[in-house]
Amino acid sequence: MKITKLEQREARQLFRSCLVNGVLDENKVRQTVTLLVSQKPRGYVGILTRLHRLVKLNVEQHAAVVESATMLPENLRAEVAGRIGQIYGQGISLSFAENPALLGGLRIQVGSDLYDGSVKTRLDKLAQSF
Repeated sequence: MKITKLEQREARQLFRSCLVNGVLDENKVRQTVTLLVSQKPRGYVGILTRLHRLVKLNVEQHAAVVESATMLPENLRAEVAGRIGQIYGQGISLSFAENPALLGGLRIQVGSDLYDGSVKTRLDKLAQSF
């Protein structure tokens, strides 16, 4: 579906109106979508499509997945969460996962950024160098 520039601009404006102190407010997004669907302005389907994409990208950018070979102790979890908060700001939702294939180290993904300090990756790079 092709979206006009006007629809894109309106979707960006609506998206910005849903931000509170730089963090996406879920209730404002729901209200905006409800209002759009009830009023049905010209090109509302394109606006909704673009707004959905902007919200999805924002949610992905503010979600972090931390993988380790074993479950991290609480003090290390707090330290990792603090460092991620310093780099990416507040509003990051963290999830910790256990991945025994890593062998050791951490693998952190925040949005499209990936920080891989795992032993498995180092061994793979070493194997490729031979």
